[in-house]
Amino acid sequence: MKNKKNSIPARLADDVRKNYILYLMLLPVTVYFIIFCYAPMYGIQLAFKDFIIKKGIMGSPWIGFTNFEKFFNSFNCVSLIKNTIGISLYNLAVGFPIPIVFALFLNYLRGKFLKKSVQMVSYAPHFISTVVLCGMLTIFLHPDTGIVNTLRGIFGLEPLAFLSRPEWFKSIHAWSGLWQSMGWNSIIYISALSGVDYQLHEAAIMDGASKLQRIIHVDLPSIKPTIIMLFILQMGQIMNVGFEKVFLLQNSLNFSGSDVISTYVYRVGLINNDYGYSTAVGLFNSLINVILLVGANALSKKVTAESLW
Repeated sequence: MKNKKNSIPARLADDVRKNYILYLMLLPVTVYFIIFCYAPMYGIQLAFKDFIIKKGIMGSPWIGFTNFEKFFNSFNCVSLIKNTIGISLYNLAVGFPIPIVFALFLNYLRGKFLKKSVQMVSYAPHFISTVVLCGMLTIFLHPDTGIVNTLRGIFGLEPLAFLSRPEWFKSIHAWSGLWQSMGWNSIIYISALSGVDYQLHEAAIMDGASKLQRIIHVDLPSIKPTIIMLFILQMGQIMNVGFEKVFLLQNSLNFSGSDVISTYVYRVGLINNDYGYSTAVGLFNSLINVILLVGANALSKKVTAESLW
């Protein structure tokens, strides 16, 4: 007969008694996620119902996959998915490798004061709100008074209305996001690099390795697990472009290149009050993210033997 003292509930209860202070610290976070992340999942059933406010969620009739079929048959379904994936992949291509390069640069930067100054300057944009950032972009990219077009005029170039051109939207979104998040995103890589055994560097130096060779053969292999973990998590966010920034930079002229799933859900859900349909579109978006996350994790586990689970 299995010893009850060695059962999982008994061991958990014993651990709680011994480390109750740590569990009390964890309690507010747990309650937060239960209230704001798990409890709202009750509303997912709206995706499969013809929601009627008077009848409520439980009283509204079930309609199966009608809302999903409505979205897939809509005229802008392809453009929404294309814009969402396009902006996300652009952000990933720009925003994922550059913080790694920046962290490596800081790791080899000599002079404590200079290093701390560069870190502080690179971290600062992270604390600028999205609203302020979009306001700055609107001012800087103004075709008449913006600093970018002023500099273009100095070199004899014609001014461009950047925010009015759909083809420029992905670049503006990605590179402004890089400026805002590069320093902050590099923190975890800097921490990982601080844990690299310096004896490996000493051995490489004794063998005559250059700094570039040390980066390639010592630093990058040492932080590879961290890079892979963060890449998998990024893959799970491919369909989440971020509503606020897109919405604030969006206008009628760049709409064809800036309309994404999150802004579409906002229009049909909060403006048109079609809650069931908007829930279905949002659920489809989340399911794609889950599939990409699981797929990226499985591929990474098979190819590199590194994975989240």
